[in-house]
Amino acid sequence: MNWLKSRYTDLTCVALDSGHTLHPAPRTGDTVTFQVGDKVIYPNHGLGVVERIEDKTIFGTTCGFYHLRIVANDTTVLVPLTNADSVGLRRAICDAEVERLFGELGNGKIDNHQNWKGRFKDNSDKMRSGSIYEVADVLKSLAFLSRSKSLSFREKRMLDRAKFLIISEISEVMREPAQSIEGRVERALERCFSVKLRAASRSKTAKVAVTRVPAKRQAVRAS
Repeated sequence: MNWLKSRYTDLTCVALDSGHTLHPAPRTGDTVTFQVGDKVIYPNHGLGVVERIEDKTIFGTTCGFYHLRIVANDTTVLVPLTNADSVGLRRAICDAEVERLFGELGNGKIDNHQNWKGRFKDNSDKMRSGSIYEVADVLKSLAFLSRSKSLSFREKRMLDRAKFLIISEISEVMREPAQSIEGRVERALERCFSVKLRAASRSKTAKVAVTRVPAKRQAVRAS
C-alpha cells in the first residue's frame, strides 16, 4: 500500500490510496460526541455513518478517531475526536427541522453579491460551516443567479454540491427517494424566486411613485 504524506501543524496527515482520508488534529483530551452507528453529516461530503471509534498513533502522536463511511461514495473518512466540532461534524437534522428547511428554501430571502470574488468566498465559508441552512443559502443564491447569467465552472460545481447535500440529507431523514425530495426542493426554490421577484417589483413601483410626487408638486407651483 502506498502512503501519501503531507505536513500539517502538529501531526502529519496521511491519505490512504484505498479511499481512506485522514483529517488529523492534536490530542488535547478527546471527548466522544458520537457513537458507533450514528448517522452524521460531514461538511461538503454529506451523510456518513460512524463505523468505529479507535486510537491511532501516527508518527508518534496518538489521537482518537471516528471512522466515517460516507454513504454517497462508500469511502472512509477518519476525523479526530478533538477536531469534530471545528470541521462541522454534526448529527443529521430531525423531521421538524426538515419543514423549517423547506420554509427557508422558499422564503424569498436571497443573498446578492455582485462581486464574484466576495460571493465565492462567502459561499465557500457557508459550505464549510456544516450548517444545512447555510448550504440552503448557497443553493438559493446560486440557483437564482444562474437564471440571469452563466455561472463559472467553480460556482456551477458548488451549486450542484449544495443541491446534492440538501437532497441527500432530507432523503435520509424522511426515508423518501431522492427524486421525490428533489421535486420538493425545486418547488420550494420556485416559490422563493417568485417571492423575490414580486418584492423587487413592488420596491421598483414604490420608487417610481415617490419620484413622481415631487414632479407633480413642482408643476402645480409653476402654474
